[in-house]
Amino acid sequence: MPLDIVTVPCLADNYAFLVHSAGTGATALVDAPEAGPVRRALADRGWSLTHILITHHHSDHIDAVAPLREEFDVRVVGAAADAERLPRLDLAVAEGDVFEFSGYEVRVLDVSGHTVGHIAFHVPERGVVFTADSLMALGCGRLFEGSADQMWASLSKLAALPPETLVCSGHEYTAANAGFALTVEPDNPDLRRRVAAIEDARKRGEPTVPSTLAEEMATNPFLRAGLPEVKALMGMPEMSDAAVFAEIRRRKDRF
Repeated sequence: MPLDIVTVPCLADNYAFLVHSAGTGATALVDAPEAGPVRRALADRGWSLTHILITHHHSDHIDAVAPLREEFDVRVVGAAADAERLPRLDLAVAEGDVFEFSGYEVRVLDVSGHTVGHIAFHVPERGVVFTADSLMALGCGRLFEGSADQMWASLSKLAALPPETLVCSGHEYTAANAGFALTVEPDNPDLRRRVAAIEDARKRGEPTVPSTLAEEMATNPFLRAGLPEVKALMGMPEMSDAAVFAEIRRRKDRF
């Protein structure tokens, strides 16, 4: 049976995701920013929560774990490397681990950079990856704990997934990210088309998340740091991919 994926807006600009199997009735929540919207989304569909998958320790991704755990019989999954900063885990995982959700393999990727110990959850058979604040729509997370080299390695790992992969990231930052992306590649036709589509979606009150990896590879400046044309635009034609990424990240921090 297919897995249904529901984007749940939370707080001011966060997203959580419900992943539901009609065949088994199992429902996983990826990140838990706020309990109310999650409860409503579950109730609207007649679903019961069975799993919570945590990507990293920031409060806007874990604050609702405790209240939801009191209400539902859930199994909480998170990074072993970050267990001391996470709610109590029922399953602690690390890079390369695979666990099962409703008959589907869920593969764990270490995507440190935004934080050390940040993980992503990849479900190959469903063609989706939950990236939270690592790879984001037209962006990547600010480097609060990790290094630019770490984040570039993490983004490169995600970039190696199939291009049709659905990228479920953690925030509605896309319009602001688009404004910055245009400062890097103002003449990128794919980017200009995407910016127009983002503006239309936001006018209609629609989320711009998820996106596809193919979209990100064509338009996201952080994923494109290794391309000769981007290096030339940055004035860094002979520099390493990671160095160009670091400069793009520095410029975004000042944008």
